[in-house]
Amino acid sequence: MLNVFKKIWEFSGKEQSNIKKSLVLGVVNAVFNAFQLWAIFIVLSALLGSGSGVRTALQAAAVMLLSILGKILTQYYSQLQRVHAGYFMASEKRIQLGNKLKAIPMGFFNKNSLGDITAIATTILSDVENTAPIILVNTLGGFLNAIIFAVSIMIFDWRMGCVVFAGIAVFLAVTSLMEKRSRKDAPLRQEAQQQLVSAVLETVQGMSVVKAFNLEAKRDKRVDKSIEESCGKNLAMEKSMVPFSALQQIVLHMFSVIMMFFSCYLYTTGRMELINCIMMLIASFIIFEQLKAAGSGTAILRLTETSIDRANRINEVPVMDERGAEISLEKHDISFNKVAFAYGKRRILDNITVHIPEKTVTAIVGPSGSGKTTLCNLIPRFWDADYGEVLIGGRNVKDFSLDSLMRNVSMVFQNVYLFEDTIENNIKFGKTEATREEVVAAAKKACCDDFIRLLPDGYNTRIGEGGASLSGGEKQRISIARAMLKDAPVIIFDEATANIDPENEDRLQSAIEALTKDKTIIMIAHRLKTVQKANQILVLNNGRIVQKGTHETLMKSGGLYADFIGVREKALGWKL
Repeated sequence: MLNVFKKIWEFSGKEQSNIKKSLVLGVVNAVFNAFQLWAIFIVLSALLGSGSGVRTALQAAAVMLLSILGKILTQYYSQLQRVHAGYFMASEKRIQLGNKLKAIPMGFFNKNSLGDITAIATTILSDVENTAPIILVNTLGGFLNAIIFAVSIMIFDWRMGCVVFAGIAVFLAVTSLMEKRSRKDAPLRQEAQQQLVSAVLETVQGMSVVKAFNLEAKRDKRVDKSIEESCGKNLAMEKSMVPFSALQQIVLHMFSVIMMFFSCYLYTTGRMELINCIMMLIASFIIFEQLKAAGSGTAILRLTETSIDRANRINEVPVMDERGAEISLEKHDISFNKVAFAYGKRRILDNITVHIPEKTVTAIVGPSGSGKTTLCNLIPRFWDADYGEVLIGGRNVKDFSLDSLMRNVSMVFQNVYLFEDTIENNIKFGKTEATREEVVAAAKKACCDDFIRLLPDGYNTRIGEGGASLSGGEKQRISIARAMLKDAPVIIFDEATANIDPENEDRLQSAIEALTKDKTIIMIAHRLKTVQKANQILVLNNGRIVQKGTHETLMKSGGLYADFIGVREKALGWKL
């Protein structure tokens, strides 16, 4: 149990001060709670003839009022502090998770499904948020309350105090058994919950494929199975806790009864005064109430620990720019020196050595799977090369911090992702401080101003997650406007015009030419007119550069590039 408390304490981070305050207030609350015994003692003293009526009533009322007001105030502020700690420790972890995800290699997302990451950011951290500080404060507070009451009892009779301490010890032993049992069930429950999130998320994201291939029944079975599995694990955990919860209650009631009988026995044998006997009988009904609350919380201690362990797994993933520095570049040429890269055991790039001069356009062509996109992804460090080095302006990309590297690079992808936000904010994503005028200017250059103004709220129109409410071509043009607004010195186009309709192609091509003026451009393109205008063309095949040159020189020398141009309609599987 102490190990769980330690983990919660370490996980709370900046919120430790609020948890401390909540614990201190809990102790004070216990002291005020113990005042009830004092008030009862005053009343009993008067009833048994050792005090005057009015004076005793006023004393008892004052003490009881002090107890009630003290309990209300300390309970209120203690709860306020622990709720604050819960919310903010979880929000801080979510922010850390977001920052971490921006700095880890893309390979992490291949090995770890989106459902797992989503589960950590939502259900798992919600479990921690709603239980960790409450369990820590309530459990420790409950035990402290019981101990303070026990000390108060010892003031009246040390023998009864010993009975109370014995009850606390037995209760702790049962609680320890409960905690050990939950150690087995809690991870299974969390795993089932994570699988449920993953299954639901995958089904929702792939709904178009599910419907297209009439797989609704099959996918529903997987989701239903995940729901049943999660339900089963939750019920199993609850059932496994029932015997221990019952045993906790039995122990507390048993020791309450022992206090009653022992008090009566001591009084009847003349070894306890009547007032103390009555005090002990009354105390037996209230002494263990705080322990009951603490006991209910210990049932999910292991669940909280498992949630914290899962949330902390992200800390074990190494970031890619731990030693990166803020670097300002005077030149923006790009060099690959003997670069090799593999996805697992599958070699994608092999001994790539090429120089891309500053302020030139380089086109990359080759069959599907030849490594074109991977080569481009090594520049912004979506991946790190296994061997060799990638340089921008003569500096290894690994020398940059992530922020300083990305300030120098813009990317326009074929598969565009837009955020569930306004059109304006999606365009401003690369330059958040941009004005509305700058956004509109970029949109006009990217040929998307016309359709944006036709939307219900223009630039303030909110689009669905992933840009679901826009067509592929519209999303593509917004993505290009975003890159234009960022205005980075290095721009990478990964088949950026693939979804553009013919009527806008010429206008957009002119806009791209304006965007790329005086910049270092790398483009994977499938349109011949784009490739022909490049300063150099790299032809990739099986992870190697097999040809390099301008369109004219490559056509004269023959080979893969000339074959493609000559028989383009027959070159299945090729992408330019």
